[in-house]
Amino acid sequence: MTTRILPAVGDADAARSVTTLLSQLPDAEPAAPVGDSTQLIDTLARLAGESIEELPEVVLVHERIGPVPALELIREVSLRFPAVAVVLITADASQTLFAAAMDAGARGLVTLPLSYEELANRVQAAAQWSTGVRRHLGSGGDVFTGPGGTVVTVTGAKGGVGATVTAVQLALAAQASGHTAALVDLDLQTGDIAAYLDVQFRRSVVDLAAITDISPRVLSDAVFSHDTGLALLLAPGEGERGEEVSDRAARQIVSALRSRYEVVVIDCGSQMSGANAAAIEMADTAVLVTTPDVVAVRGAKRIVRMWDRLQIRKAEETVTLVNRFNRNTEIQPALIQRITGTRMAGTAVPANFKELQGAVDSGRMHELDPRSTVKQALWALAGELGLVKPSQGAEPRGGMLRGDRGSIGGRKRKSGTTSGGGRQ
Repeated sequence: MTTRILPAVGDADAARSVTTLLSQLPDAEPAAPVGDSTQLIDTLARLAGESIEELPEVVLVHERIGPVPALELIREVSLRFPAVAVVLITADASQTLFAAAMDAGARGLVTLPLSYEELANRVQAAAQWSTGVRRHLGSGGDVFTGPGGTVVTVTGAKGGVGATVTAVQLALAAQASGHTAALVDLDLQTGDIAAYLDVQFRRSVVDLAAITDISPRVLSDAVFSHDTGLALLLAPGEGERGEEVSDRAARQIVSALRSRYEVVVIDCGSQMSGANAAAIEMADTAVLVTTPDVVAVRGAKRIVRMWDRLQIRKAEETVTLVNRFNRNTEIQPALIQRITGTRMAGTAVPANFKELQGAVDSGRMHELDPRSTVKQALWALAGELGLVKPSQGAEPRGGMLRGDRGSIGGRKRKSGTTSGGGRQ
């Protein structure tokens, strides 16, 4: 049997050494090494999207992989692709590291400098484990879910551009279409989702920050079940406690949510922290909300450049949404696209705050009038991003979603098209 092996090695010299040894293993089919954690997750997600059978049996993770630390990367791969065996390559052969690697989900550990015999033994054992798991789950495809649910982050180019309203409506659209959906507030110091949805709560995301193994029961204890059916994981009432949520904790929380819900929408606010940076890096789609004015567009450009410098996300992998759009503004979406280098959402949200004011002031954003052009545009965006299940017999440009008559749940559109109240 051929064993497919995917090495994740950031250092060029180490990559050559690993590749040379792997090419000598019998019945091994090593892939070209990937250079960082983002590329590894993207590659595995792409293969899983084609077919679960396309996934490699073994992934080798070098201790100096980045930007995500090796143990956190192993944990994420194990959670998202549970039938892929992960082996850690490290110079530290201590019992402490071995135990930490096993806790993270590794199936073995290979010490540096590499030896052919040790590498062959570890790869063979990991491949046998992976094959056994796949055989065991062969008749239960619903158990092996591959990449898990869809994660979408929403970030504001600056404060007040409408990121929270966007996140809330995207989650509501996903839930109304029949998906299980979670809405997370990672605007840790100034999060307002609870106020927008008229929620009084005791537990928040901070309650999960110190937990190393987030079980479904622990997660459900921290989540607030809203009347709409949304699962809410809220920002702490005391903003200073947001510092307790590290990037490591955020990765575990997002992975746990992804494994439990079909759609996870995360409000990242407009201030960058390690926690929301980790969420943006892990997201399937990152939405950046801006308004068509000079200050906001400069903020959007600044954020996109920062994400690129920190290797969080490339500009072309970011979707920019224009909020409070009208035809007469001097700054049009095409100009914003050129300035930021991002992809523009096919939907723009019209400038009509009067429709929102009553729902915002009463904290009943979930009861926004379905005839609202703002709501229609945001629910059309949810369709464009693939967050809604199309209604049976829906027309190509959209249809009603369950439990919300008159709202738009458009099918996925190509970038550059327009829909809803945001025709350009």
